[in-house]
Amino acid sequence: MNLAISIKQNILKARKAPPINLASILFLILTVISIRATAQDKLIKLIVLDPGHGHATYMQGRMYEGLDPVVHVYAPEGQDVETYLKSIHGMNSRSGNPTQWKMVVYTGVDYLERMLAEKKGNAVIISGNNSKKGLYMRRSIEAGIHVLADKPMAVSPNDFEMLKETFKLAEKKNLKLFDPMDLRYDISNILQKELAAIPELFGTLKKGSETDPSLVQENLHHFLKFSGSEAIRRPAWFFDIEQQGHGITDVSTHLVDMSQWAAFPGVILNYKKDIKILSSREWPTELTPSEFKRVTRVDYPNYLNKYIKDSILSVLANGEINYALKNIHAKVTVKWNYREPTGYGDTHYALMRGTKADLELRQGLAENYKATLYVKPAKELKVNEFNSALEVVRAKMQEQYPGFDLIQKGDEWMIKPGKFKGTNAAEVAIGYILNDKMPAWEVPNMIAKYYTTTGAIK
Repeated sequence: MNLAISIKQNILKARKAPPINLASILFLILTVISIRATAQDKLIKLIVLDPGHGHATYMQGRMYEGLDPVVHVYAPEGQDVETYLKSIHGMNSRSGNPTQWKMVVYTGVDYLERMLAEKKGNAVIISGNNSKKGLYMRRSIEAGIHVLADKPMAVSPNDFEMLKETFKLAEKKNLKLFDPMDLRYDISNILQKELAAIPELFGTLKKGSETDPSLVQENLHHFLKFSGSEAIRRPAWFFDIEQQGHGITDVSTHLVDMSQWAAFPGVILNYKKDIKILSSREWPTELTPSEFKRVTRVDYPNYLNKYIKDSILSVLANGEINYALKNIHAKVTVKWNYREPTGYGDTHYALMRGTKADLELRQGLAENYKATLYVKPAKELKVNEFNSALEVVRAKMQEQYPGFDLIQKGDEWMIKPGKFKGTNAAEVAIGYILNDKMPAWEVPNMIAKYYTTTGAIK
């Protein structure tokens, strides 16, 4: 209830009552205090712990209903927290739709213990050095704080075992522990998932093989990126696999999640029965000293010496995992180049092979580097049967996405998404906490996801 309306209603009640006495005044005051306390109890009060990655700001891109504007930050002194605070200052001072975050910052060597002792919030964002993440998550859950952890939540088999125990503790304490997945809220990924669920068009998933998988996810990333004309700084530890993790345990988290989410929506996966790692491989991206310094603003630190030969740094950022997901052959691939090319940035590719059609998401030059979904009918499918399916799909999807269409391009059809009112990872995270509810599949499927990525390391 709106606070002003509630006060007004109680004042009117008081006017109709006998002359105001001390009891009436006390009743009014207590009502106001109760309403204000209830409103405050329902707010998410954010803590940001040791921010070291740009994703630490994902809940602060705009002001969200349900989020307290006061955010408490606990971190060691250094460039990582300074970069994070600079980003928040930029959003608070921008000319268009500025945010109004009020940052309360503590920096010191005892930042973690200070955060746990003061407990200034009820939800903590953990986005930084992955070698510390397991401990941060565990201690936060023990302290009774919801955890919003940037991927990856685990980068090694040992991390995976610790993560499972932390999930058990979170369930026992009725706390939310999860890694918001932003690719789920892109319209091209949503439509691929929805079209795969229409049997008249897609049929069913083919089983595929290790050399011809039916679920394919690929990402291309770049170390050197730009925000306007300014190069975005990455911390030096980002290039140490002992701190950041191997490539196949980092960005692959998103790709494994996409395959699970799109191919088996709403299905609770059992990692012990439903996933089988078949093979994995990784290879380096090489950086020169000048390239490294441009990205990090520093020279090589000593802990990277083991990856350096003849002044060239080899970063095991690239990787591929071949696995079976509920007996469907799947593959995820992550690649990293040094510099973001002019005109486009990171790209995403996704393929789902069905018995009646393939659903292929491409983001190349032909698509002007904009994620675009295509439908390609199976060769053995009769033309009349496919055309009939297209009409069914067009009518069904236009109800949900006005303007949706399928446009023929040679032997395939390009998807025009139509009008789309979406959400994002921040809004979903807020809903999970405020509504005290997550889908039944979310936690077991997170466990399945990290079993896949960390299992690839073995």
